[in-house]
This record gives sequence, structure tokens and C-alpha cells, in this order.
Amino acid sequence: MTHSPIAPLRHRLREACAAAGVTADDRAKLVLAATLLAVHAGKPPELSTTAGDGRLAVTLRFPGPVGQDHRNTLPLLPDAGDSATLTWHLPAVHDTATVPEDDELATREEMLALIARADAVTQEQRELKHELAETNSGVLAMYVELEERDEQLRQAHAVIFRELEDALRPPPPHVDAFDLAVHYAPSEPDSPTGGDLYDWFVLPDGNLHITLVDAVGHGVTSTRHALTVTHAIRTLALEGHPLHDLIARAAGALATIEPGLMATVLIARLDPATGDVTIANGSHPRPVLVTSDGGTELLVPSRVGRGVGFPDPGNGSLVRRTLASGDLLLLYTDGLTESRKNHQEGEARLLAIAPRHAGEPTATVPSALAAEMHDVVLHADDTVVIAIRRRPASP
Repeated sequence: MTHSPIAPLRHRLREACAAAGVTADDRAKLVLAATLLAVHAGKPPELSTTAGDGRLAVTLRFPGPVGQDHRNTLPLLPDAGDSATLTWHLPAVHDTATVPEDDELATREEMLALIARADAVTQEQRELKHELAETNSGVLAMYVELEERDEQLRQAHAVIFRELEDALRPPPPHVDAFDLAVHYAPSEPDSPTGGDLYDWFVLPDGNLHITLVDAVGHGVTSTRHALTVTHAIRTLALEGHPLHDLIARAAGALATIEPGLMATVLIARLDPATGDVTIANGSHPRPVLVTSDGGTELLVPSRVGRGVGFPDPGNGSLVRRTLASGDLLLLYTDGLTESRKNHQEGEARLLAIAPRHAGEPTATVPSALAAEMHDVVLHADDTVVIAIRRRPASP
């Protein structure tokens, strides 16, 4: 895995916040603000922190001035500072905590905190509307407050989804043996994300791990549920739990934390040295294998598994194949095959269409497949398509 040069800055900020007892959502907004500023400046700033009297002071010094317009777009506005030195004062209201060493795991925890905060604001909005509908006194004042909270909610969602879009949908990891590509499209053009989410990374043993999740529902809650599942599976995978246990373990861990969560899950594990691929499927659409000679196969487990939140969750039987040079593996969510409201028909069309695109560059295959599969859309849904092609062996 590659690491951003900004990762050490984020780690120091997280350690300081955890040691001082700063809340998770304040920490998340601070880390995101510092990341955006560092990217804008082109290099990490100098960092100094001071804790005391129930507050944490964080100061960033940049090589050049930071314009006010750029400051105003930050998810956490600085309290003071000149144009090149910015300072935040954050309340410390919790006991000290620890943060993961892994930058991606820490980022996902912060995303969960931000999305949970947005979810809380949404709930406050619902409660306020209910109060407004049932009371005859103070209607005007409540209406003004409702409008202000609506605007706050819109701004919070815009910041979260715009700036965390790349983190929610990570770029392909570098694996010498495979070409990787992904296509994501929300159900509505103005919806930055939904309940379809993927995660891919290289394990310490060198194998490629891919998780694909489709959480039931829509909006912020489904995004939070999907991120919760991918985060849980990443954590379990990095702890070394075997592939065949991951879906059941994740379901068990989340049953009491998120009792209303339901999601289909597909996990693929690929060995770069041999081309071996192992797939665990919990209620998810079945992958398609396109061989280099144009043959297609639907990868169907002999025993069907169930997703997170379903009765008796787990992956059933594993599916194992070996990718030869040029073979193409397609993973996807049901938005690809259910645009005409008939999953079986969509699955059959995908098997017929996939070989026509198999000879194209891997980077263009997911988008080309989605475009042809969605020539007629009777049912719009979030869609993720992932293509994995085994490269020819190096001489």
C-alpha cells in the first residue's frame, strides 16, 4: 500500500486530539480541514499543539498565505491567526482515547463520526418539523429555526460528501499482477453517494482484498451502514481472520451496534502469484468471469450465503477459480442488472454483453458495461462495477 505524505500530519493531529479528549466528530473535521489545506499548499504545514484547561489548541503554519475564501470552505473554521498561521481551539470533553495506526482505518472512523453527526442533524430536523406541526405557539420562530437548520444540514452534507468522496471510493491499489478499474454512479445525479460501497487494499501477505457492499435503504443512513460494514470487514481482515469467517463475524459484531442494518456483501481475495481467486458471497449478485477466449461463467456458490442483518448470516460455500493471463473478473451491485426491473434478464444480458467489452482496456470496461446495460432504465439504483484482469506474466 502507498502512503500519502500528509499521513504523518494526520496521525499527529489524531494523537493530540485523542490524548486531549477531543470528540470524534471534532477530530474528524480538524483532520479533514488540515488535509485540505495541506493539499492546497502542496506540502504539510508545521504543526504545534497545546493542551490545557479543557481545551486543545492546534496551530498550523503554512509557507504562504491562506486566502479567506479558501478558509471559508473548510469543515472546521480556524479561530484565529494571520494569513499563513491558523489556530483552532477545540473543547476536550471526553476521556483520552487511542486511534488506529493505519491511516485508512483512522480515516474511515472519522468518516463514520461525520456521517453519524449528519444523521443526528437530520433526526433533529425531523423532530423539529414534528414539533412545528403539533404546536400553534411560536410557529414563526420555529419556522426560522427550521430554515436555519435546513441550511446547516445542506452545508454539512455538501462538505462531508464532496471532500470525503475520494475516501469513500478509494482509488485502485497497485498490484503488479492485476489491472483494476471501477465505475460508480449514484441513482440520482445530485446524490454524491448511496448505499453501494466498495473497499480494496493489499493485505500484509501480498494478496488483494476486495469488499463490495450494498446496504438496504437510501440517503445518509444507507451510506453510514455501508461504510460501517466495509470498515468492520477491513478491520477483521487486517486482524488475520480467515476469509470464510468474515461476513458472519462482521454480522455478529454489528448486530448490537446497528440492529437495523441490512446489507449484501461480496468479498474477493486474489493471489497475485498464482491468479487464484476466492469469493465469499452473502446475498450479493453473482460475479462474472470472462476468459481470454471470450467464454463467460457466472460464479455461483454451491451453498448460498446470507448478508449482514439477514437471518443466519454468512457466505455459504466459497467459490474458487484461477485467473489465467487475460481473464477478466467482474464484480458489481444489483443496480447494474436490475435497471429493467428483472434481475434474471439483466444477469443474462450481462453474460452476453461482457465478452464484447473484454478486449477493451481494463480502465474503460466498467463504464462501457454500465452504459450498455443501462440503455433502458425502468428502475434507477446506485451502481458499482469493478473489473479485475490478470496481466500477462513478466518474462
